[in-house]
Amino acid sequence: MIRAEYPRFLQTLNNPSVPEAVCKMGNLVAANLDELAPLSTYQGQRIKRIVALAQENWETIRPDIQPIPTSNEGHVPKLSHLKRITVGPFRGFARQEVFDLASRLVLIYGPNGTGKSSFCEALEYGLLGNVIEAESKRFRDQNEYLKNAYVNQFSPPNIYGDDGEGNEIAVAPNETAYRFCFVEKNRIDSFSRIAAQAPAKQTELISTLFGLDSFAEFVRNFTAEIDGRYIDLEGRKAALLTQKRQALTGAQQQLQSCSNDLQQIAAEELGLANKYREGVTFSQMVLELNGNDETRGVIERLETELQQPVAAKSNLTSIALETLGNSITTTIQELTGKQNELAAASLQVSFKQLYEAVSQVQQSSSSECPACKTPLTEVAVNPYTHAGQELEKLQQLAAIQQDATRLELSARQSLFHLSQIINACLKYNPQSNPIKPYEVEDNGQPSIEWWNSMLCRLADGYTPWQHLSSQVQHLEENDKKIDQTNEQKSNKQSELIRLREYSRQITILQTRRQTANAAITSAQQLIDNFQNENAQLIADVEEEQAVISKNQEITSAYATFVRKLSNYSNNLPAQLVADLGEIVVKFYNAFNRNDSNSEQLANVTLPLTQNQRLKIAFCNNPNQFYDALHVLSEGHIRCLGLAILLAKNLKENAPVLIFDDPVNAIDDDHRESIRRTLFEDQYFSNKQILLTCHGEEFFKDIQNLLPAQEASRARSFSFLPRLEDPHIRVDFNCAPRNYILAARGHINQNEIRDALTKSRQALESLAKGKVWRYVSRYGDGNLSLKLRSSSAPIELRNLTEQLKSKIGKQDFLDHNKSAVLTPIDTLLGVSGDSREWRYLNKGTHDESDRAEFDRHTVNVIISALEHIDAALV
Repeated sequence: MIRAEYPRFLQTLNNPSVPEAVCKMGNLVAANLDELAPLSTYQGQRIKRIVALAQENWETIRPDIQPIPTSNEGHVPKLSHLKRITVGPFRGFARQEVFDLASRLVLIYGPNGTGKSSFCEALEYGLLGNVIEAESKRFRDQNEYLKNAYVNQFSPPNIYGDDGEGNEIAVAPNETAYRFCFVEKNRIDSFSRIAAQAPAKQTELISTLFGLDSFAEFVRNFTAEIDGRYIDLEGRKAALLTQKRQALTGAQQQLQSCSNDLQQIAAEELGLANKYREGVTFSQMVLELNGNDETRGVIERLETELQQPVAAKSNLTSIALETLGNSITTTIQELTGKQNELAAASLQVSFKQLYEAVSQVQQSSSSECPACKTPLTEVAVNPYTHAGQELEKLQQLAAIQQDATRLELSARQSLFHLSQIINACLKYNPQSNPIKPYEVEDNGQPSIEWWNSMLCRLADGYTPWQHLSSQVQHLEENDKKIDQTNEQKSNKQSELIRLREYSRQITILQTRRQTANAAITSAQQLIDNFQNENAQLIADVEEEQAVISKNQEITSAYATFVRKLSNYSNNLPAQLVADLGEIVVKFYNAFNRNDSNSEQLANVTLPLTQNQRLKIAFCNNPNQFYDALHVLSEGHIRCLGLAILLAKNLKENAPVLIFDDPVNAIDDDHRESIRRTLFEDQYFSNKQILLTCHGEEFFKDIQNLLPAQEASRARSFSFLPRLEDPHIRVDFNCAPRNYILAARGHINQNEIRDALTKSRQALESLAKGKVWRYVSRYGDGNLSLKLRSSSAPIELRNLTEQLKSKIGKQDFLDHNKSAVLTPIDTLLGVSGDSREWRYLNKGTHDESDRAEFDRHTVNVIISALEHIDAALV
């Protein structure tokens, strides 16, 4: 199919609008078709080979498309039918055989493996010039596939036909004229199984059915375009030069960009200097802030000053000391007064303590006197009650005691605080300090006497308190100086932060200026050296340009070529099935003539685009379309595929229909209807049919479906199982499977019993087939039959009588019914009994010492059957 379809595609390029380069690519593929067809896209096998062939032969390839040779596509002699074929050595034929095909019907029977496919391939090669099976098995040289393995020879078959006017012609291979003559069982099988494939695969329906799948696969293995992985489109040296020129362009752009940057940097430097101090230059600012080897900058000086430590503050004040001294004096005075009051009431204090002690022991000795142990019931005065009453009277004394305790605690705290101040002063002035003797150790508690000594004059005429006051005043003044120093240091720190920010911006501008100056130097050097360094490379690029131009032309031509080839392949199915829908519906319904109206098709939409589905509508709802692959069984899908192929054969007015083994392609339920469509209906009444099958029953049923006269004119061949001879065995004079012809043959040979056996079979075939359909067509085909049991077969006598009764009715519509009724009467007898019928029964059963059959009576039976058969044509 590839060798046949690709030249037809090439003719689509024979158009002025197609560039010559595309035609050259098409011719390149055509010249190397056998080499390229097996290659696929795997690891770029095909595209690599195409690139190699194109680069090697581009200048010598023809730029024009040659027409298909006249022997194939020119004037094709009219072919009415095939007359004979001479085959061998070819495939299974080890020597030459001649088959007489001069008949409208040629029937070939033989078990699997007897050589029927070799015969069909001989027809295919003789009519088409190639065998598709060889392509599918990847034989580059078809002769290797077609030659006989035993004699290792191949001779092309010779086919002769009739031109319709009685003239014999030699049939030359012509794929275009004869490709629709063949109905291939494998294609129908693939068509029926494609429903189980992925939706994307289902778009290949029509391609599969018409054997275009190999061509479609061939087209798919073309990579869409040639990229840099397979061909040099830029040139390595040109790419290198371009890369360098891009670098040169970058250098020029960098030169300009860096010059602009320097101007911007200068403006930013001036702005920064003016912001630092009006009237100063950027260099002066840098020197002032950062200094140089001889002079320290402001930032360094500030950092040195800020690193100097500051003395710690004492946090002592004269006011706080004076307040503490006044507090101590007042507290001690009040404490002394409270102590004097308590001394005056010392007796009462003793009683108070006694009464408190008695009250405290009440819980441990609540039933007796705590002193004398006298039971409380016997004492004159309850000691506990008496103690409580007396304590109430001494409440004022308790308040004085509490005040004294509080004042003593306050005095101790104040004195401790004063001792801490003395220790602080000694810390700042430890040498020869007059208050040194009054130092209190850590956690020590000064007494009131210690305080009183602080107020006594020393040898120098001053009290320790006066010395302490003077030192605190001095420390307070030092604290003020420390505060001033810290404030100055904070100001310096803020100034340092401000100046460091200027220094940071100075560093950024200096870095930017250095970077720009370095880039300018590098770019200028690159520009100065480019022409000298690349003089040879520039010359090499000029020489390389011719090769690159050719590669670019090849790449562009290839992409256009593949696009046109893909479009051609995608549109092929639409071209093949255009206007076939109505004929397909007729054939499909004929194949399914026994189905109900709801299962008959009203319309079919064949896929015309790549992703379109095969749609069908049923007679009971003709406006509702369904996906055929979704709703039909595999058997019905086979019928649909066969209907498409037969419709195409009919529409193209193909001279012959060659059907290779329909038993394998069609399920049992549809075989009878398909036989009737081919041989009983009028679709193919004027077309020669060649049919091979491996089913003997199918072979027999075809011959008995035909009228005896037509069956006698048919050519029948029987392919026999091989014996020792490797050559295909063919029976060119096989016995007829038509029962009437067989009966006539036996009677002519005086084989009376065999003639009666075949006559009985002939009557069964006629009654259950043609006669019953005849009755249904012109009358009431519903019969009332009596059976011996529910599983018993229909009795032939009962069936024949029922049919006779229906035909004999007055309302039977066929005016020529006597042509059928009279011979049936002859067989059954007018009174219901006849010698002929007894013969039909006895001829099928074996009996000893039976009287001889009367030849004349048997001849009457056969003649009656022949009359029935002839009347039902």
